[in-house]
Amino acid sequence: MIGDVFNRRSPQLPASNAADPWDYERKMLARLWGRFVGVLFAPDHQPSAILRDPSGALECVVWRQDGLTLISSSAPDWLIRRLRPPWRINRRRLAQALRDPLSGAGPLLLDGPLVVNPGTLQPLPPEQPAVSLWRPSVIARRSLDFSLPAEGAAETLKAAIDESVAALGGLSAPIAAEVSGGLDSSIVASSLVRSVPDAVNLWINAYGAAAEADERAYVAALAETLGISPVSVPHAAGRVTEDWLLETNQDFRPGLNALDTPHDRDWAQRFATAGISAVLTGKGGDSILLQAAPDVFADLWLAQGWRALRWPDAAPLAAANEVSVWTMAAKARRRHRERAPLPVRDGALLTSSGDHAPPHPWITDCEAFGPAKTLQIMGVADSVARHGPSVLTETVDVRHPLCAQPVIEAGLSIPTPLLTLGGRDRGLARRAFRNRLPAAIIERRSKGDMTQVYGRMIVDSLPFLRPWLMDGRLAALGVIDRDAADLELTRERFLWRGRYTAIMAAAAFEAWVRAWEPRLQPPRP
Repeated sequence: MIGDVFNRRSPQLPASNAADPWDYERKMLARLWGRFVGVLFAPDHQPSAILRDPSGALECVVWRQDGLTLISSSAPDWLIRRLRPPWRINRRRLAQALRDPLSGAGPLLLDGPLVVNPGTLQPLPPEQPAVSLWRPSVIARRSLDFSLPAEGAAETLKAAIDESVAALGGLSAPIAAEVSGGLDSSIVASSLVRSVPDAVNLWINAYGAAAEADERAYVAALAETLGISPVSVPHAAGRVTEDWLLETNQDFRPGLNALDTPHDRDWAQRFATAGISAVLTGKGGDSILLQAAPDVFADLWLAQGWRALRWPDAAPLAAANEVSVWTMAAKARRRHRERAPLPVRDGALLTSSGDHAPPHPWITDCEAFGPAKTLQIMGVADSVARHGPSVLTETVDVRHPLCAQPVIEAGLSIPTPLLTLGGRDRGLARRAFRNRLPAAIIERRSKGDMTQVYGRMIVDSLPFLRPWLMDGRLAALGVIDRDAADLELTRERFLWRGRYTAIMAAAAFEAWVRAWEPRLQPPRP
């Protein structure tokens, strides 16, 4: 096992199956969790299989070259240039990935190397079919039991978060903890205070220049309740440059986890100065703790039909989404007959010739679930990309407890109406941690918004981004539409339409292509 491995506190082992050649490994993924890649050796001491943990915290790529089997979690420049593997950028997958927000957990954009998906065992040689040992849909089937009491569900969720935070927080010291002022990072902070308080040397908050990006009032309330002393620093901003785009797009995938490089660089410097070895974040809560969307009612409707109208939280959920209960019911009846739509990234910059990527393997067997649970499973797939490299990960170990297997499994196993208890975003999490956190955070209905901060970064960077995208490799490959980019990449259009995510994703993909094409060319004689 390569990486960090922990024993589960209360494992739920699958039933034994003597006919399953991978029965032991399947049970092992229920007994253990962490951030690891496992290598199974045959009696002749040769590797016979690779196993990647369900969280996907470590990338795992395998390929064969010159009689060797190579397994790697990163693509250092010296290795690729030395080996010169016979890979090629797949133009079709490149175009598909720009439209697919789940591409960060899907196949690589290169023909040649093979990704071992999270929770999957890959026999060697890699030409053999992979074996899926862990799938979110299997765990989520437990959520089809709507009789689970709220207090029991809250304890399950709290125990899973405490387990993940204690393990990841106790790996090394000294560590830092991000406290944004939002619920998710506050939950992680409260768990750190209970489990490994002496390990945290720095509680850090970043506030933006816009009022909606400044959450220091909530951080102060958290500090008073937990007895901590956070340090608040301005969110570092700067223009997008070629240097930092190329720096953060050297790995197997485009650097979508590294789109806030000025901030990452600032924190990396602060952590290095303070001697910090790792930082814990609250990222991942949006997906696994669940937002209170109308689709939650559709999940209940799928299970109970018209009886869903008697659900006590129907009216609060409708009010939170500024619709009527009858509107939710009408939508639920329609969604009952439809599959949940796949997420799509804005394609205003792209040519119309690109098709859509095949669905992620984790969402191909979600027929038993309503749209909210299916969306949660999509969020679990998306969370894999949060472990991607960045300027910050080059300096410290960035750990995301809410993206860890115990929390993922707890969230998936709970019905979505319970997760949104009271018709609230993360309602069950609020119930579970109400005795640990200040009322100002538990009852808060707004959340920090960095849109204006990132929007300013793009507007200030348009003189660079326009030629970068309009005259770049994506345009030459027919992926970006030059005329559309000319229209969209203007100050007036951006202030009207926004599209921060689509523009920055395109900029990262462009950098990735520019970084990889020279690596894959034969060396000059």
